[in-house]
Amino acid sequence: MEILKIFGKIVLFGGGLVVVLLLLSTLYHTYKLRNEAKEYPAPGELVQINNNKMHVYSEGQGNITLVFMSGFGTSSPIIDFKPLWKRMTDEYRIAVVEKSGYGWSETSSGSRDIDTMLEETRKALKLSGEDGPYVLVPHSMSGLEAIYWAQKYPDEVKAIIGIDPATPDVYVNSSFELPPKGELYFMFLISRIGLSRFMGRAELEKNVPLLKSEELSNEDKEKLKVIFYKSSLTKTMLNEVKYIQKNARKVKTNGIPINIPMYFFITEGIVNIIPNWSEKLSEYVSEINFGKFKLFDCSHYIHHEKSDIIANDIKSFLKEIYRN
Repeated sequence: MEILKIFGKIVLFGGGLVVVLLLLSTLYHTYKLRNEAKEYPAPGELVQINNNKMHVYSEGQGNITLVFMSGFGTSSPIIDFKPLWKRMTDEYRIAVVEKSGYGWSETSSGSRDIDTMLEETRKALKLSGEDGPYVLVPHSMSGLEAIYWAQKYPDEVKAIIGIDPATPDVYVNSSFELPPKGELYFMFLISRIGLSRFMGRAELEKNVPLLKSEELSNEDKEKLKVIFYKSSLTKTMLNEVKYIQKNARKVKTNGIPINIPMYFFITEGIVNIIPNWSEKLSEYVSEINFGKFKLFDCSHYIHHEKSDIIANDIKSFLKEIYRN
Protein backbone atom coordinates (compact mmCIF):
# COMPACT_ATOMS: atom_id res chain seq x y z
CA MET A 1 0.00 0.00 0.00
CA GLU A 2 2.83 2.37 0.86
CA ILE A 3 4.33 1.77 -2.59
CA LEU A 4 0.99 2.60 -4.22
CA LYS A 5 0.80 5.86 -2.26
CA ILE A 6 4.31 6.82 -3.36
CA PHE A 7 3.50 5.91 -6.96
CA GLY A 8 0.31 7.97 -6.78
CA LYS A 9 2.22 10.99 -5.51
CA ILE A 10 4.78 10.62 -8.31
CA VAL A 11 1.99 10.44 -10.92
CA LEU A 12 0.25 13.45 -9.38
CA PHE A 13 3.49 15.42 -9.28
CA GLY A 14 4.32 14.43 -12.85
CA GLY A 15 0.85 15.40 -14.05
CA GLY A 16 1.07 18.73 -12.27
CA LEU A 17 4.48 19.39 -13.78
CA VAL A 18 3.14 18.69 -17.29
CA VAL A 19 0.24 21.11 -16.73
CA VAL A 20 2.63 23.83 -15.55
CA LEU A 21 4.93 23.30 -18.55
CA LEU A 22 1.99 23.45 -20.97
CA LEU A 23 0.75 26.62 -19.33
CA LEU A 24 4.20 28.20 -19.58
CA SER A 25 4.39 27.17 -23.25
CA THR A 26 1.01 28.80 -23.93
CA LEU A 27 2.02 32.03 -22.18
CA TYR A 28 5.33 32.13 -24.05
CA HIS A 29 3.53 31.45 -27.35
CA THR A 30 1.05 34.28 -26.71
CA TYR A 31 3.90 36.66 -25.84
CA LYS A 32 5.82 35.72 -29.00
CA LEU A 33 2.77 36.08 -31.24
CA ARG A 34 2.17 39.60 -29.94
CA ASN A 35 5.76 40.66 -30.61
CA GLU A 36 5.96 38.91 -33.97
CA ALA A 37 2.80 40.65 -35.15
CA LYS A 38 4.56 43.98 -34.55
CA GLU A 39 7.84 42.87 -36.11
CA TYR A 40 6.25 41.29 -39.18
CA PRO A 41 3.03 43.18 -40.03
CA ALA A 42 0.89 42.12 -42.97
CA PRO A 43 2.73 43.06 -46.20
CA GLY A 44 -0.49 43.51 -48.16
CA GLU A 45 -3.91 44.98 -47.43
CA LEU A 46 -6.23 43.83 -44.65
CA VAL A 47 -9.88 44.24 -45.62
CA GLN A 48 -12.96 43.79 -43.45
CA ILE A 49 -15.09 40.83 -44.49
CA ASN A 50 -18.08 40.34 -42.20
CA ASN A 51 -16.55 40.27 -38.71
CA ASN A 52 -13.02 39.35 -39.72
CA LYS A 53 -10.08 40.82 -41.59
CA MET A 54 -8.76 39.08 -44.69
CA HIS A 55 -5.36 39.69 -46.19
CA VAL A 56 -4.72 40.31 -49.90
CA TYR A 57 -1.22 40.80 -51.26
CA SER A 58 -0.79 42.32 -54.73
CA GLU A 59 2.20 43.13 -56.91
CA GLY A 60 2.97 43.82 -60.57
CA GLN A 61 1.51 46.22 -63.13
CA GLY A 62 0.12 44.05 -65.92
CA ASN A 63 -3.40 44.30 -67.32
CA ILE A 64 -4.09 40.66 -66.49
CA THR A 65 -4.51 39.69 -62.82
CA LEU A 66 -3.56 36.22 -61.60
CA VAL A 67 -5.33 35.28 -58.37
CA PHE A 68 -3.41 32.71 -56.31
CA MET A 69 -5.58 30.48 -54.11
CA SER A 70 -3.87 28.21 -51.57
CA GLY A 71 -4.44 24.59 -50.74
CA PHE A 72 -5.69 23.28 -47.42
CA GLY A 73 -3.53 24.01 -44.40
CA THR A 74 -1.01 26.28 -46.12
CA SER A 75 0.00 28.51 -43.23
CA SER A 76 1.50 31.30 -45.40
CA PRO A 77 0.02 31.37 -48.93
CA ILE A 78 1.92 34.54 -49.89
CA ILE A 79 5.32 33.03 -49.21
CA ASP A 80 4.27 29.55 -50.30
CA PHE A 81 3.45 30.84 -53.81
CA LYS A 82 6.39 33.23 -54.01
CA PRO A 83 8.72 30.96 -56.05
CA LEU A 84 6.05 31.08 -58.77
CA TRP A 85 4.46 34.53 -58.52
CA LYS A 86 7.81 36.36 -58.42
CA ARG A 87 8.40 35.00 -61.94
CA MET A 88 5.09 36.45 -63.15
CA THR A 89 5.18 40.07 -61.98
CA ASP A 90 7.28 41.24 -64.93
CA GLU A 91 4.27 40.75 -67.21
CA TYR A 92 1.23 40.33 -64.97
CA ARG A 93 -0.46 41.63 -61.87
CA ILE A 94 -0.62 39.02 -59.12
CA ALA A 95 -2.93 38.85 -56.12
CA VAL A 96 -2.62 36.29 -53.34
CA VAL A 97 -5.80 35.92 -51.30
CA GLU A 98 -5.28 34.50 -47.82
CA LYS A 99 -8.53 32.91 -46.75
CA SER A 100 -9.84 33.27 -43.21
CA GLY A 101 -7.51 31.41 -40.87
CA TYR A 102 -4.59 31.48 -43.31
CA GLY A 103 -1.45 33.64 -43.22
CA TRP A 104 -2.06 37.14 -41.90
CA SER A 105 -5.86 36.80 -42.16
CA GLU A 106 -7.92 36.45 -39.01
CA THR A 107 -9.67 33.21 -38.15
CA SER A 108 -13.40 32.84 -38.66
CA SER A 109 -16.02 30.74 -36.89
CA GLY A 110 -18.37 31.02 -39.86
CA SER A 111 -19.40 28.26 -42.23
CA ARG A 112 -16.80 26.92 -44.67
CA ASP A 113 -19.33 25.94 -47.30
CA ILE A 114 -18.12 26.77 -50.78
CA ASP A 115 -20.52 29.68 -51.32
CA THR A 116 -19.30 31.43 -48.19
CA MET A 117 -15.64 30.96 -49.05
CA LEU A 118 -16.10 32.11 -52.65
CA GLU A 119 -18.01 35.25 -51.66
CA GLU A 120 -15.35 36.12 -49.08
CA THR A 121 -12.63 35.78 -51.71
CA ARG A 122 -14.53 37.90 -54.26
CA LYS A 123 -15.27 40.63 -51.72
CA ALA A 124 -11.68 40.69 -50.47
CA LEU A 125 -10.39 41.22 -54.01
CA LYS A 126 -12.89 43.99 -54.71
CA LEU A 127 -12.17 45.81 -51.44
CA SER A 128 -8.44 45.63 -52.09
CA GLY A 129 -8.97 47.25 -55.52
CA GLU A 130 -8.43 44.19 -57.72
CA ASP A 131 -10.85 43.91 -60.63
CA GLY A 132 -11.62 40.98 -62.92
CA PRO A 133 -11.89 39.11 -65.07
CA TYR A 134 -9.22 37.07 -63.31
CA VAL A 135 -6.95 34.18 -64.15
CA LEU A 136 -7.37 31.86 -61.17
CA VAL A 137 -4.34 29.92 -59.92
CA PRO A 138 -5.61 27.42 -57.33
CA HIS A 139 -3.48 24.85 -55.54
CA SER A 140 -4.90 21.57 -54.26
CA MET A 141 -8.26 21.85 -52.47
CA SER A 142 -8.93 25.40 -53.67
CA GLY A 143 -9.37 23.86 -57.11
CA LEU A 144 -12.98 23.24 -56.03
CA GLU A 145 -13.48 26.93 -55.27
CA ALA A 146 -11.94 27.99 -58.59
CA ILE A 147 -14.14 25.61 -60.59
CA TYR A 148 -17.22 26.77 -58.65
CA TRP A 149 -16.25 30.39 -59.38
CA ALA A 150 -16.16 29.57 -63.11
CA GLN A 151 -19.54 27.85 -62.83
CA LYS A 152 -21.25 30.64 -60.92
CA TYR A 153 -19.56 33.75 -62.35
CA PRO A 154 -18.08 32.77 -65.74
CA ASP A 155 -17.68 36.42 -66.78
CA GLU A 156 -15.22 36.92 -63.89
CA VAL A 157 -12.94 34.02 -64.84
CA LYS A 158 -10.74 34.28 -67.91
CA ALA A 159 -8.91 30.99 -67.24
CA ILE A 160 -7.91 28.52 -64.52
CA ILE A 161 -4.28 27.54 -64.04
CA GLY A 162 -4.43 24.56 -61.71
CA ILE A 163 -1.44 23.71 -59.52
CA ASP A 164 -2.31 20.10 -58.76
CA PRO A 165 -5.90 21.30 -58.21
CA ALA A 166 -8.58 19.12 -56.64
CA THR A 167 -11.54 18.28 -58.85
CA PRO A 168 -14.92 17.07 -57.54
CA ASP A 169 -14.39 13.37 -58.25
CA VAL A 170 -11.26 13.36 -56.10
CA TYR A 171 -13.51 13.63 -53.04
CA VAL A 172 -16.83 12.25 -54.33
CA ASN A 173 -16.15 9.18 -56.47
CA SER A 174 -13.05 7.74 -54.86
CA SER A 175 -11.85 5.96 -51.76
CA PHE A 176 -10.86 9.32 -50.24
CA GLU A 177 -11.10 9.34 -46.46
CA LEU A 178 -11.10 12.35 -44.17
CA PRO A 179 -8.14 12.57 -41.78
CA PRO A 180 -8.88 11.10 -38.33
CA LYS A 181 -10.45 13.77 -36.10
CA GLY A 182 -8.28 12.83 -33.15
CA GLU A 183 -5.11 13.38 -35.15
CA LEU A 184 -6.27 16.75 -36.48
CA TYR A 185 -7.37 18.03 -33.08
CA PHE A 186 -4.11 16.89 -31.51
CA MET A 187 -2.16 18.86 -34.14
CA PHE A 188 -4.49 21.82 -33.56
CA LEU A 189 -3.79 21.70 -29.82
CA ILE A 190 -0.02 21.46 -30.37
CA SER A 191 -0.17 24.61 -32.52
CA ARG A 192 -2.38 26.60 -30.19
CA ILE A 193 -0.26 26.05 -27.09
CA GLY A 194 2.94 26.77 -28.96
CA LEU A 195 4.66 23.40 -28.74
CA SER A 196 5.45 23.67 -32.45
CA ARG A 197 7.98 26.35 -31.48
CA PHE A 198 10.13 23.69 -29.87
CA MET A 199 10.52 21.57 -33.01
CA GLY A 200 14.06 20.81 -34.05
CA ARG A 201 15.29 22.15 -37.37
CA ALA A 202 14.84 18.83 -39.17
CA GLU A 203 11.26 18.42 -37.93
CA LEU A 204 10.40 22.03 -38.78
CA GLU A 205 11.76 21.65 -42.32
CA LYS A 206 9.78 18.44 -42.69
CA ASN A 207 6.59 20.36 -41.89
CA VAL A 208 7.63 23.44 -43.88
CA PRO A 209 9.81 22.16 -46.77
CA LEU A 210 10.08 25.60 -48.34
CA LEU A 211 12.45 26.55 -45.53
CA LYS A 212 15.12 24.56 -47.39
CA SER A 213 14.50 26.38 -50.67
CA GLU A 214 17.05 28.70 -52.24
CA GLU A 215 14.12 30.64 -53.75
CA LEU A 216 13.52 32.53 -50.51
CA SER A 217 15.57 35.14 -48.71
CA ASN A 218 16.50 34.67 -45.05
CA GLU A 219 13.87 37.28 -44.16
CA ASP A 220 11.20 35.37 -46.08
CA LYS A 221 12.16 32.19 -44.24
CA GLU A 222 11.91 33.94 -40.89
CA LYS A 223 8.45 35.24 -41.82
CA LEU A 224 7.47 31.77 -42.95
CA LYS A 225 8.41 30.32 -39.57
CA VAL A 226 6.55 33.08 -37.73
CA ILE A 227 3.36 32.54 -39.75
CA PHE A 228 3.68 28.78 -39.37
CA TYR A 229 3.63 29.22 -35.59
CA LYS A 230 0.63 31.57 -35.90
CA SER A 231 -1.51 29.90 -38.57
CA SER A 232 -0.69 26.22 -38.55
CA LEU A 233 -3.92 24.21 -38.60
CA THR A 234 -6.26 26.91 -37.27
CA LYS A 235 -9.86 26.33 -36.18
CA THR A 236 -11.02 27.69 -39.53
CA MET A 237 -8.94 25.08 -41.34
CA LEU A 238 -10.40 22.35 -39.13
CA ASN A 239 -13.86 23.57 -40.03
CA GLU A 240 -13.00 23.38 -43.74
CA VAL A 241 -12.34 19.66 -43.46
CA LYS A 242 -15.96 19.07 -42.43
CA TYR A 243 -17.19 20.61 -45.68
CA ILE A 244 -14.84 18.99 -48.22
CA GLN A 245 -17.18 16.31 -49.51
CA LYS A 246 -20.30 18.47 -49.31
CA ASN A 247 -18.56 21.20 -51.32
CA ALA A 248 -17.26 18.66 -53.85
CA ARG A 249 -20.76 17.26 -54.41
CA LYS A 250 -22.13 20.74 -55.05
CA VAL A 251 -19.41 21.53 -57.60
CA LYS A 252 -19.92 18.17 -59.31
CA THR A 253 -23.68 18.72 -59.58
CA ASN A 254 -23.10 21.97 -61.50
CA GLY A 255 -21.21 20.17 -64.26
CA ILE A 256 -17.92 21.06 -65.97
CA PRO A 257 -17.44 24.69 -67.15
CA ILE A 258 -16.17 23.52 -70.54
CA ASN A 259 -15.81 27.01 -72.03
CA ILE A 260 -13.31 28.28 -69.44
CA PRO A 261 -9.72 27.59 -70.61
CA MET A 262 -7.78 25.48 -68.12
CA TYR A 263 -4.20 24.28 -67.78
CA PHE A 264 -3.48 21.78 -65.00
CA PHE A 265 0.01 21.03 -63.68
CA ILE A 266 -0.37 17.60 -62.11
CA THR A 267 1.85 15.49 -59.89
CA GLU A 268 1.95 11.72 -59.92
CA GLY A 269 3.54 11.78 -56.48
CA ILE A 270 0.52 11.59 -54.13
CA VAL A 271 -1.24 8.46 -55.38
CA ASN A 272 -0.43 6.87 -52.03
CA ILE A 273 -2.64 9.51 -50.35
CA ILE A 274 -5.50 9.81 -52.86
CA PRO A 275 -5.72 6.94 -55.37
CA ASN A 276 -5.98 7.85 -59.07
CA TRP A 277 -5.30 11.52 -58.32
CA SER A 278 -3.47 12.30 -61.56
CA GLU A 279 -5.96 10.30 -63.67
CA LYS A 280 -8.95 12.15 -62.23
CA LEU A 281 -7.36 15.57 -62.79
CA SER A 282 -6.21 14.82 -66.33
CA GLU A 283 -9.59 13.33 -67.27
CA TYR A 284 -11.38 16.41 -65.91
CA VAL A 285 -9.31 18.99 -67.79
CA SER A 286 -9.52 16.90 -70.97
CA GLU A 287 -13.28 17.64 -71.01
CA ILE A 288 -12.56 21.37 -71.38
CA ASN A 289 -12.78 22.90 -74.86
CA PHE A 290 -9.42 24.59 -74.36
CA GLY A 291 -7.87 22.34 -71.74
CA LYS A 292 -4.27 21.18 -71.27
CA PHE A 293 -2.29 19.36 -68.63
CA LYS A 294 1.31 18.49 -67.84
CA LEU A 295 2.45 15.66 -65.58
CA PHE A 296 5.36 15.85 -63.14
CA ASP A 297 7.10 13.30 -60.99
CA CYS A 298 7.50 15.43 -57.87
CA SER A 299 5.72 16.38 -54.67
CA HIS A 300 2.26 17.96 -54.36
CA TYR A 301 3.95 21.35 -54.05
CA ILE A 302 4.85 21.54 -57.72
CA HIS A 303 5.13 25.32 -57.58
CA HIS A 304 8.13 24.97 -55.26
CA GLU A 305 10.00 22.44 -57.36
CA LYS A 306 9.03 23.34 -60.94
CA SER A 307 8.40 27.08 -60.73
CA ASP A 308 10.53 27.92 -63.79
CA ILE A 309 8.73 25.48 -66.06
CA ILE A 310 5.29 26.41 -64.75
CA ALA A 311 5.89 30.16 -65.07
CA ASN A 312 7.03 29.84 -68.69
CA ASP A 313 4.12 27.57 -69.58
CA ILE A 314 1.60 29.91 -67.95
CA LYS A 315 2.91 32.84 -69.95
CA SER A 316 2.70 30.90 -73.21
CA PHE A 317 -0.78 29.61 -72.38
CA LEU A 318 -2.11 33.06 -71.51
CA LYS A 319 -0.64 34.61 -74.65
CA GLU A 320 -2.48 31.96 -76.66
CA ILE A 321 -5.75 32.63 -74.83
CA TYR A 322 -5.61 36.40 -75.15
CA ARG A 323 -4.80 36.17 -78.86
CA ASN A 324 -8.08 34.35 -79.46
